[in-house]
Amino acid sequence: MDFSNLFQHVPDNLVVFTPDFKIIAATDAYLQTTMRKQEDILGLHLLLEAFPDIHYSFEENPVRKSIAKVIETKRVDFMDLVRYNIARPASEGGGFYESIWEASHTPVLDQEGNVEYIIQKTMDVTEREQAKLAHQESENKFRIMTDTVPQLIYTVSPEGKVTYVNERFVKYTGIPAQEIMASSTGFMDVMHPDDKGPFATRAQESFQKQVEFQAEIRMRDRDGNYRWFVKKCSPVVLGNQNKVSLWVGSATDIHATKQMVQELLESNEQMALLSDQVHAALEKAQSERKTLENMIMNAPAIFCTLKGPEHRFELINPYYQGLFPDRELQDKTVAEAVPEAAEQGFVDLLDKVYQTGEAFSAKEVYFQRKRQDTKTSEDVYLTLNYQPIFGEGMKTIGILVFGYEITEHVKLRQSLQKEGEA
Repeated sequence: MDFSNLFQHVPDNLVVFTPDFKIIAATDAYLQTTMRKQEDILGLHLLLEAFPDIHYSFEENPVRKSIAKVIETKRVDFMDLVRYNIARPASEGGGFYESIWEASHTPVLDQEGNVEYIIQKTMDVTEREQAKLAHQESENKFRIMTDTVPQLIYTVSPEGKVTYVNERFVKYTGIPAQEIMASSTGFMDVMHPDDKGPFATRAQESFQKQVEFQAEIRMRDRDGNYRWFVKKCSPVVLGNQNKVSLWVGSATDIHATKQMVQELLESNEQMALLSDQVHAALEKAQSERKTLENMIMNAPAIFCTLKGPEHRFELINPYYQGLFPDRELQDKTVAEAVPEAAEQGFVDLLDKVYQTGEAFSAKEVYFQRKRQDTKTSEDVYLTLNYQPIFGEGMKTIGILVFGYEITEHVKLRQSLQKEGEA
């Protein structure tokens, strides 16, 4: 049997060298991966001549350290993931190929038990590690978004088990996320006893029919006080599946509105009808807002991300687009797409957030929107949050804009105040 030919065709990246790093053999797979030919590397020093890395000295090269360990212990050494820059031949365009590798070094001993050869087995895992990094960055971006929105966000499995809660949920309840997810009853533990039964019935009906539902419930905060929330939960079908993969929910604090309604009822029985209208208007506004269809793009609020110091629209959800139905926003700067925002000082606020890295929040912000189709102006009231998005080294790379249009609520409240004064 021709073992030399057999070795040559082993489908792994293998290279054999002596303890003084002289290459004596390599598989075809290794040659293909490293873009070399046999005659290019045989007899060369593995690290100083065949595959030097400009970022490491010979002594500090992690590959050399692994080989030294093998020579000392006479045992296989499995390296941690290592970043390595392989020089491309001139025929391949030159330069360096930045890569990530898994590697092991196996000693071959002679009859006296000394290391005669070392076999290096490598695997280029650059694409895998880059995919993992991209996935991690995506998860981090999602967490930034869900932790920024002024809502309690959660996900529930088809079996009814809580699988995720955002940071605001944890801060409000004072219960660690892991504890909430480990509990068999999930966030029901912080729900008012009188609300648990009706809520469980609504949730069960929704799960069976696989449709979204909404309920007003009271939730206990970390200090033991209860506040009113509108809780909405929507089914999400991922991929080509025909069944619900998870449920995404949000809880919006409506305690102040509920208190206002109660105070109006207590102060004047004649205003009971108006209070009902306030309540109905709130329910209508909440029902018209589509609940999270996914974690990012379908948040039930005004949401977009602005990229770079010029504040260029990158991600825009339907609610934000709805503020400007007659305009094309995608890939334009705020100043280009919404010139009245620049005129009214909003671009200056964005500049300040981008430059300082400090968030900006404001309630009942007045904005005069100019319709491009009718050339008329409209008064709009917004609750706004500008949250910086940080990249590598905590450098600001964009701004997350989140908020609500509360024009109807402000005008209704102003109307109610006038009625009360009358």
